[in-house]
Amino acid sequence: MNSKTDVGDCVIYRATIEHLDELAVLFDGYRQFYRQPSDLDAARQFIGDRLRNEDSVIFVANLSDSGKLVAFTQLYPTFSSVRMQRVWTLNDLFVAESARGQGIARSLMETTRAFAVSTGAVALELATERDNIEAQALYNSLKYDEIDDFLHLALTL
Repeated sequence: MNSKTDVGDCVIYRATIEHLDELAVLFDGYRQFYRQPSDLDAARQFIGDRLRNEDSVIFVANLSDSGKLVAFTQLYPTFSSVRMQRVWTLNDLFVAESARGQGIARSLMETTRAFAVSTGAVALELATERDNIEAQALYNSLKYDEIDDFLHLALTL
């Protein structure tokens, strides 16, 4: 799934290393949204590593009239041992404040779903903060279900 998808006034496509500088700015904005200090150099290094190592899949959206990147989503591969199939973790979704309310997040979500299906994945999983009501409304409208079957825990190292 490397082709571009036109969705209204935006174009969505898989990011490459050529998009690194613009994508790093968006990623830095994403981290700031989650109350992290701005660090553009570290953001560029982190995203650059993901792209060079091909250990994540990043889709970006730009506005057709400007060609400027305004949003991205990042997926990480994992597997379900029980189901013995691929699962994608949608770890990051961000739309620049100036581009919100135009359906770009929904279009990115639909692109990631189509990508996951094309790879034979059994699920597309995500997590969001409990107070991120806008994101939850989007996910609910796209038929994501809250899963209460498992208690998810984390060990901060």
